[in-house]
Amino acid sequence: MNTETIRREALSLSVQERAELAEELLSSLDSLSEPEIEQLWLQEAARRADQMDQGLTQRVPADEVRRQAQALLK
Repeated sequence: MNTETIRREALSLSVQERAELAEELLSSLDSLSEPEIEQLWLQEAARRADQMDQGLTQRVPADEVRRQAQALLK
């Protein structure tokens, strides 16, 4: 089973089941070592850079991100 299949199946769960699964998955990351965490962040950065290079994501200016974040905090 690949991650896309797992993702599709997970998204079909109820809200409560997804929340429980998310909590369990996040908890499982607590046991990672610093080098493992760093490697995961590097992989994520590379994935996001590839998406930008392919035009699959839209860039948002920093001032817009800041404005939206501040609006959420009010």
